[in-house]
Amino acid sequence: MRILGIDPGIAIVGFGFIDKQGSKCVPVQYGCIQTEAHTPEEERLLHVYEGMVQLIDKYKPDAVALEKLFFNRNVTTAMSVSQARGVMVLAAMQKGLPVSEYTPMQVKQAIVGYGKAEKRQVQEMTRMFLKLQAIPKPDDVADALAVAICHAHSCTLNSKLNEVLRS
Repeated sequence: MRILGIDPGIAIVGFGFIDKQGSKCVPVQYGCIQTEAHTPEEERLLHVYEGMVQLIDKYKPDAVALEKLFFNRNVTTAMSVSQARGVMVLAAMQKGLPVSEYTPMQVKQAIVGYGKAEKRQVQEMTRMFLKLQAIPKPDDVADALAVAICHAHSCTLNSKLNEVLRS
């Protein structure tokens, strides 16, 4: 199963493709889509959308997992990121891909085993899970890979629960 993990943003969208092979997660490709500051928001949204479509077409994921947005201060940023998230979901849905969302706490729990883990702990565990030489940069990329790993763990658990419930 190939999973696309996404850390939504308007300036930087982190993405990470992993293959779930049994109990292992293998990195396929990761990076970010960046938009230029001081560019009209509609152009930035188009750039994010087109980048997402190209990535989906090239790497052909079976599922998409996004980090749920959480903002407690800057409403303007929240609106821009929410719109960017919307075009990412649109790109996935147009390709017929299932989309799942995970809170930062769920991702931390899945990666570190503690829902209030520090960002650096999550990044280091992500590096170790994927046997990477270094923590991917910028942070948005490491976050996207962590979301993909979280989904890999969650879909395994969900399929086992469904098997038990069916029997």
